[in-house]
Amino acid sequence: MADLIKPVSSGLDITTLKQPFLPDSSNASLPTGGDSLLFDLNVFYEPGDIAWVIMSTALVLLMIPGVGFFYSGLARRKSALSLLWLSVMSTAVISFQWFFWGYSLAFSHKAGKFIGNLDNFGLRNVLAAPSVGTPRIPDLLFCIYQGMFACITVALAVGAVAERGRMLPCIIYMFIWSTLIYDPIACWTWNPHGWIYQKGGLDFAGGTPVHIASGCAALAYSYMLGKRRGHGTQELNYRPHNVTHIVIGTVFLWVGWFGFNAGSALSANLRAVMAALVTNLAACVGGVTWCLVDYRLERKWSTVGFCSGIIAGLVAITPGSGYVPPWAAVIFGVCGGVACNYATKLKYFLRCDDALDIFAVHAVGGFIGNILTAFFAADYIAHLDGYTVIEGGWINHHWVQLGYQIADSVCGGCYSFVGTCIILGCIDGLGKFLPIFKLRATEEEEILGIDDVEIGEFAYDYVELTRDVKSPDDIDGTSLHSLERQHSHMGGHEKNHDSVDSSGQLADWAHRV
Repeated sequence: MADLIKPVSSGLDITTLKQPFLPDSSNASLPTGGDSLLFDLNVFYEPGDIAWVIMSTALVLLMIPGVGFFYSGLARRKSALSLLWLSVMSTAVISFQWFFWGYSLAFSHKAGKFIGNLDNFGLRNVLAAPSVGTPRIPDLLFCIYQGMFACITVALAVGAVAERGRMLPCIIYMFIWSTLIYDPIACWTWNPHGWIYQKGGLDFAGGTPVHIASGCAALAYSYMLGKRRGHGTQELNYRPHNVTHIVIGTVFLWVGWFGFNAGSALSANLRAVMAALVTNLAACVGGVTWCLVDYRLERKWSTVGFCSGIIAGLVAITPGSGYVPPWAAVIFGVCGGVACNYATKLKYFLRCDDALDIFAVHAVGGFIGNILTAFFAADYIAHLDGYTVIEGGWINHHWVQLGYQIADSVCGGCYSFVGTCIILGCIDGLGKFLPIFKLRATEEEEILGIDDVEIGEFAYDYVELTRDVKSPDDIDGTSLHSLERQHSHMGGHEKNHDSVDSSGQLADWAHRV
């Protein structure tokens, strides 16, 4: 505390004790937090806190290709690359949106109860002032960290376009959805001026803004797109085409979730350590639980089931990770694994083709996590950072917390679902006049695969795959040369064990048309 702020200009005789920003300090009167030409603004913050949040930012970014690999592995081969593409593209689109006005709408210092203002439009005056999240890190760092949350939320939601959604309308949807849906929910949940924050809702790392919002948005997107061709028949095989991709995606997500949850402490302290511990424990328990539930019926130790259970456990612990003790993480993992497993059957009851079970894992898992946080949030866990004070949950005899958590979950989910339907309805309505904006691919395009039609590239070399699997003599005398011509004509699409032959589908389509 005896360190001095040394002015950059040696001609100025200014010495000030190192201390936090105070309301009456000359620095606090500036929106940027001080003049960097006169002062070394770094001295107001601990280097360890800044280093940890920068690292956490990178870890959350790592989750986005993890989502892409996870979704890609679950989909069919002919649309695998498009899901990777959309996941990474969401980072680019939302990073610009966050710079443009997203951060200001969510975390401006003079925000309203539901949404912020445009004081920080284009990151104007976002520099060294204490952030609205905590005075321990500056606005600039809080901005980039929360920007990764906005990116991962959209990446989770756009998995709903799997195998039948067109890309340009989806990109437009990303920008609009983040502006009208994510930013307001983030504001009312995490901004100190937000109505849920002021009521006392507890959401440490995104149970509602990230998981419930993205899960309900994915459900709405699935409804607006309609069911995939052949849905409900043997023509559409639900088996994942690449389990290895699912495992890789799960590992990326699991590692990145340490930055997602532990990083939400916004400081290198014991609360961050506790969040890391319960995050890992809930993931492990969730994976084992899902496996056991599946084994009871299938008598198989499913790799996909284990990975799905890990994600379910991670989703469930997210809102409570900075509030609950270690033993509660076991309950989060078990409840998350069981609830999300059974929720995968909801799509049949809802008559919706949620191809990747995004609603079941993220919306249901986020809701379970929010409710369990009401029961197991402990005041002494929250205070591990040295300054956070909460009334706790039921274990602290704070019974009304359950009402706050339910209100947060229901309002966030309904707002996301209805808002998404309206946004997509407007975009698709525009598509009646300008076909480029139509949400859904045509039947011919769906048969060929989104990779072929929208990207022109593939996750695999289909011609070489066919050469490896079948010799020319195995195909009724068809020469290798004619086989290559067929694949060239079909855009390189393959015939494989987990999807219906594209050439046969296209011929059937042409005959019917």
